[in-house]
Amino acid sequence: MAKGKLRHIAISVPDKESAAKFYEETFGFERVSQSRVATRLSDGVMNITLLQFETEEDAGDERGKDFVGLHHFGIWVDDIESMKQLIESKGGKYHPGPSGHTPANAEYKFRDPNGIVFDISTHGWDGAKN
Repeated sequence: MAKGKLRHIAISVPDKESAAKFYEETFGFERVSQSRVATRLSDGVMNITLLQFETEEDAGDERGKDFVGLHHFGIWVDDIESMKQLIESKGGKYHPGPSGHTPANAEYKFRDPNGIVFDISTHGWDGAKN
């Protein structure tokens, strides 16, 4: 059976800078990269991405730009194509995410049979270790 490793948690927050400072100052997480809508921190193994969406298009789904909470989690896998087939055979459904989104780090989003969003990657996320 295919195996994956949990290596990424993404949380939507109302202010990614103040959230980042909390995790840096409280837990010693290191800021590893940032973009317009994401600040990425790491504990040396896992990546935590803090998302602050500016537009509904950035958010990419029905939760919208003002959603606050666990947005999705990521699993590092060995083979994208076989994992995509396995996910769908077990009831998972592809989730396109924001329009025009091209997979970064070979990342593909899905919803599990309960609708929870997760992504898979063969290259991981900034600050995550295989």
